[in-house]
Amino acid sequence: MENIGEQVVCLIVYHLLFAMFVWSYWKTIFTLPMNPSKEFHLSYAEKEMLEREPRGETHQEVLKRAAKDLPIYTRTMSGAIRYCDRCQLIKPDRCHHCSVCDKVNNCVGFSNYKFFLLFLAYSLLYCLFIAATDLQYFIKFWTNGLPDTQAKFHIMFLFFAAAMFSVSLSSLFGYHCWLVSKNKSTLEAFRSPVFRHGTDKNGFSLGFSKNLRQVFGDEKKYWPLPVFSSLGDGCSFPTCLVNQDLEQQSTPAGLTPVVKNLEGHQFPSKPLRESQSHLLTDSQSWTDSSTNPDKGKVGMSNPGLTIENET
Repeated sequence: MENIGEQVVCLIVYHLLFAMFVWSYWKTIFTLPMNPSKEFHLSYAEKEMLEREPRGETHQEVLKRAAKDLPIYTRTMSGAIRYCDRCQLIKPDRCHHCSVCDKVNNCVGFSNYKFFLLFLAYSLLYCLFIAATDLQYFIKFWTNGLPDTQAKFHIMFLFFAAAMFSVSLSSLFGYHCWLVSKNKSTLEAFRSPVFRHGTDKNGFSLGFSKNLRQVFGDEKKYWPLPVFSSLGDGCSFPTCLVNQDLEQQSTPAGLTPVVKNLEGHQFPSKPLRESQSHLLTDSQSWTDSSTNPDKGKVGMSNPGLTIENET
């Protein structure tokens, strides 16, 4: 490049994209997923009961009693309480425990999913910028317009590498954009979440706008920055249950019954954090089903739980 202005612009854009790429990648691989809080861990007596009882109805009864006050609504494919044998805890909704994504050598989940998306976005922009600025010299390579030195082979290799990475990153980034728009994790896209009423592939979807805000937060100025701004705590998630939850049909005295929104969808009573509840204020209301003031504190104050966003 002979134009100084063009050189300055390219240098600024290149280093800006490179800095954001490295920052996002750093946050993705070094943001540690936190374990579920103590409410999801079994007591010593409950662990002993599970060790004595064989797998079966009695085993599930122990887990049901331990999980009755927890904000969980998903089940295994067989309808059982989701339980991690290795860590001996009840899995929160959308939690895929004790797993690591080989691509970033870390769990990709609630605590760093925004960082992972930004890492894909900035790496894609980085590769596209390199391919675009190298294109004119790549054309000159084939038209013998470059000096006959070994450096021209670097031009060819750089263009091919940037172009191939751009293709693969665009497909992966596009796929995760679709997941965000549908409020699905990677595992939920392959295997629909199972609720107490049955399988529901759109059980966690709240609409495009609210799904986007759940990952990136309410303040748009933080969206392009790899700083944590996701809504919620990673232990409880607002749901949009299409089918009726059979366990919610009969409401004991003193509890809040199931409410309906204008579309006729059924919503069970469920404790939600303040940052999650306002996502639902436009279409329905949620009420805590317990008079216990600490009920809303179930889960973690540190937003670091791994949900099922394995890549």
